[in-house]
Amino acid sequence: MLDKTPTTRVQTLLDTLGSALEAGRVDDVANLFAEECYWRDLVAFTWNLKTVEGRDQVRDMLQSQLSTAKPSNWRVADGEAATEGDGVLESWISFETATGRGYGLVRFRNGLIWTLLTVLSELKGHEEKSGFTRPLGARHGQNVGAKTWKEAREEEERTLGYEKQPYTVIIGGGQGGIALGARLRQLGVPTIILEKNDRPGDSWRKRYKSLCLHDPVWYDHLPYIDFPKNWPVFAPKDKIGDWLEFYTKVMELNYWTRSAAKSARWDEAAKEWTIVVDRDGEEVVLRPKQLVFATGMSGKANIPDFKGRERFQGEQHHSSQHPGPDGYKGKKVVVVGSNNSAHDICAALYEAGVDVTMIQRSTTHIVRSDTLMDIGLGSLYSEQALANGVTTAKADLIFASLPYRIMHEFQIPLYDKMRERDADFYAALEKAGFQLDWGSDGSGLFMKYLRRGSGYYIDIGASQLIIDGKVKLAAGQVEEITESSIKLSEGKEIPADVIVYATGYGSMNGWVADLIDQGTADAVGKVWGLGSDTPKDPGPWEGEQRNMWKPTQQEALWFHGGNLHQSRHYSQYLALQLKARMEGIPTPVYALQPVHHRK
Repeated sequence: MLDKTPTTRVQTLLDTLGSALEAGRVDDVANLFAEECYWRDLVAFTWNLKTVEGRDQVRDMLQSQLSTAKPSNWRVADGEAATEGDGVLESWISFETATGRGYGLVRFRNGLIWTLLTVLSELKGHEEKSGFTRPLGARHGQNVGAKTWKEAREEEERTLGYEKQPYTVIIGGGQGGIALGARLRQLGVPTIILEKNDRPGDSWRKRYKSLCLHDPVWYDHLPYIDFPKNWPVFAPKDKIGDWLEFYTKVMELNYWTRSAAKSARWDEAAKEWTIVVDRDGEEVVLRPKQLVFATGMSGKANIPDFKGRERFQGEQHHSSQHPGPDGYKGKKVVVVGSNNSAHDICAALYEAGVDVTMIQRSTTHIVRSDTLMDIGLGSLYSEQALANGVTTAKADLIFASLPYRIMHEFQIPLYDKMRERDADFYAALEKAGFQLDWGSDGSGLFMKYLRRGSGYYIDIGASQLIIDGKVKLAAGQVEEITESSIKLSEGKEIPADVIVYATGYGSMNGWVADLIDQGTADAVGKVWGLGSDTPKDPGPWEGEQRNMWKPTQQEALWFHGGNLHQSRHYSQYLALQLKARMEGIPTPVYALQPVHHRK
């Protein structure tokens, strides 16, 4: 029967949900959710990034937010049809709130909501000018004295930060700052991006010369402008650098190069920041209302304070400062670390004829690139996914719709399959002495990334060098550094002319301590992680990335970054939060995250 189609059934359920919400019947709404349920809201209801779990949390959120959100018009999204399989009824949905329009994905089990994703797509009255509403560009008719586009753009570049203050300042001009800057530009939020390097993209150009993205092109688009159809699957760093430079120009971003923030202070009375900037030798004072740290997902480079490090007679540097293999031929290079950067650097050194040793201090999760692309990403981010109608935007929302609490349950079978497919490869690695892990619960790379942002390598060839003994491997803890060697706790001593510390980074709030003060850094607390109580991600459970893309305990201070996928996807929600504040739209934040870990 026609009225039994999945789409019709979903619409009937949405009608019931919408009626209860509009009538304010919070208990009735909560009872439309399964006992085990997850509602992930990205700004639309909570003005936060928040997942509520279970009926009691659904009820609590609605009691707080329903009167201001005023949701309505719940529909199966235009052009979409609900689907059903394995006892789950699933559909893309649209809805409205008092201030905006939203989109989402809902899954029902036994007629009750199991997972619900709601995201704010746009603010009413402040929609982006695109498609049918794109700007005309040309000035038709009589416009005596009107400025050309070029003149208007030059005036903006000359006056913003001097005669006119930006509403937002973004510290960091890598892909995160650039993506957010583009979103804010389209929303009409005056923004300056501060970048210490000479050119946009230099944060990529200055890394070791063999660096390529390990994520595929379909996963890495920036907002508004996709990479061309002939873009390589894995982009070399200099190609990415050039793309970022091109992007800042065509998106007309106010991007200050050779500009470093020297200090920042929050003025509680004026509700604004005072930021002292060294702009190519000129001191400029900016007074924005909002400050965003877009310094990646990591803080300052972490170099362990090994005993005797100051005695070493050779060269030593962090992987972030590694210049590449040129100049090291004939020297013995020791790389401390066994994750992505360590493998990439070791492989490039070997290919340049350098004697290189990797020191593995803890287990590492390794997954082969081809296998990850096929099993881990293929259904969402691939050419086949596009052929199946899964655009990058849809893929982002599908991934976002899986609650972090249960995401590992979906990941474990995938990584079990990878381990089975590449069993001979892993056996060979272990035979070579490499210590492997699959995450604390077997859920693999994505959960490690979300929980701790480290502890893995996507293999593009370096593992075979270790298997073949071409890159030497030593396992153990560093006991001491001498004038010309590294001593391990097991008694082994490794001669070294050069030491590369591929030892990761601290939390992003370290930058806050440097620029503002330690008290503000402590008030904000640790950045990144879910509170999963797994290695390097201490509990309690938080259910979202700590402090990322959402309000923090310091008013008007935000963090933005992550990989290209996260920079693209979450920049939308951060930009909407900033735009709403600029326009004076009420933004009652639900469940501002308490601070449990200060460093």
